[in-house]
Amino acid sequence: MGNKDLIIDVGESEVSLALLEDKQLIELNKEKRNIKFSVGDIYLGRVKKIMPGLNAAFINVGYERDAFLHYLDLGAQFRSQHKYFLTAVQRHGRISPVHKFKLEEDIDKDGRITDVLSPGQTVIVQITKEPISTKGPRLASEISIAGRNLVLIPFSDKVSISSKIESTEEKNRLKTLVHSIKPKNYGVIVRTVAEGRKVDVLDAELKELVKKWESAFTALRKVTKSPRLFIGEMNRTSTILRDMLNVTFNSIHINDHSLADDIRNYIREIAPEKEKIVKLYKGTIPIFDHFGVNKQIKALFGKTVSFKHGAYLIIEHTEAFHVIDVNSGNRSRSGNDQESNALEVNMEAAREIARQLRLRDMGGIIVVDFIDMQSSENKQLLFDRMKEVMANDRTKHNILPLSKFGLMQITRQRVRPEMNIVTDEKCPSCQGTGKSRPSILFVDEIERALSFIVERIKTRKIILNVHPFVAAYLRCGFFPIYRKWNLKYKILIKIQAATSYHALEYHFYDREGNEIDLA
Repeated sequence: MGNKDLIIDVGESEVSLALLEDKQLIELNKEKRNIKFSVGDIYLGRVKKIMPGLNAAFINVGYERDAFLHYLDLGAQFRSQHKYFLTAVQRHGRISPVHKFKLEEDIDKDGRITDVLSPGQTVIVQITKEPISTKGPRLASEISIAGRNLVLIPFSDKVSISSKIESTEEKNRLKTLVHSIKPKNYGVIVRTVAEGRKVDVLDAELKELVKKWESAFTALRKVTKSPRLFIGEMNRTSTILRDMLNVTFNSIHINDHSLADDIRNYIREIAPEKEKIVKLYKGTIPIFDHFGVNKQIKALFGKTVSFKHGAYLIIEHTEAFHVIDVNSGNRSRSGNDQESNALEVNMEAAREIARQLRLRDMGGIIVVDFIDMQSSENKQLLFDRMKEVMANDRTKHNILPLSKFGLMQITRQRVRPEMNIVTDEKCPSCQGTGKSRPSILFVDEIERALSFIVERIKTRKIILNVHPFVAAYLRCGFFPIYRKWNLKYKILIKIQAATSYHALEYHFYDREGNEIDLA
């Protein structure tokens, strides 16, 4: 496994997380800070409409489109959960804990939605898919509350262990341990990261999850308005970090002091000796520019994506599915026959496709049109390679062998809208008009701003961030322009290239990294 680095950019309206492996971007997550309807959020929803033909109901959870709840997603213990909720409302939140509660009978797994729900009824539901395209959120009423090591399932009694834990001995140890500490009427799923964890760690987390669930009911009053949020999942940044964070990272760089402290505290709990991998970034160049993330985003999110030796992918999106076409480009080595050429390109394409699926968080059905191969053995090699390169993808997926037409179908669970970054830019210099201020005068403009700073602000150590082309121009020659400015204004100016800047953008900073306002 290569070197893994996590880069976190905390902006005013958005938090971006980039996962790099050997400096290559393999995963990108972005969270709007005001996002609603995150997967895992639990709502008090109101039944809007029953659909007997679909054996489902549409539930109002406060989104513009009603959310969808199928009978099979109610959970066997729906009646127990609903009775507990009604009891809490009637008793103004003064209710006995779940482990003392007498459970109702399971609902019939072949039953009808009309036997259980009626219009206007308030139900506890959980978001399992965020609103995507024209569809409202997808819901379940069998609640699961996720922690770092455990997932709590109220009104169940089953303990299950992650299938990714391979040791039978460890599985048995965890199962026995969890059975000994879990309260009655609670089910528990033990996550992969719990492997090797001690009883006190799991017990503390289990108590915290039970408290989170039961304290929501103590807050209920006689008049309970719905729809409303009942139990919020951690914000998505924390959720992603909880699932991504592990001590195999070589470094975690972040440009926000408070989030850096939170992550440091978290790592101190799971691996104290690794606390120093968390590093606060204090540079004046944007953090994604400094680590080369922005450049990779621009190269990787277009319709055409190049990989080795001139070969490339074309990625198209439709409402029903995604199509990826593999092209060999100008790649044809002399001495190699067509079949071995096709295999070589296809094997490299598989790696890039696995990376693209994670990067863009593409979901649903993905159809890949590989370069045609005749050999059954080569087709099997490609199928095995695809399974191998997607083994580290945490999202549930299924890969089918190549069809006789050379197409491979992949299904990948989609619970959030796909990451779609438009890499084509409207020219910020001309705002799409096709005209901009004369570039020959641009350096004069920078110098006027510099003169203003020296005269008014009286600072002598200055950092100038510009587009890489402008930075190269200011530094070029035996006696570059920026050195002339140093002598002329008796200052020390440092030129820094920022790849995210447009051609005629520039910003000045003082020695502490604070931007100098030119207004």
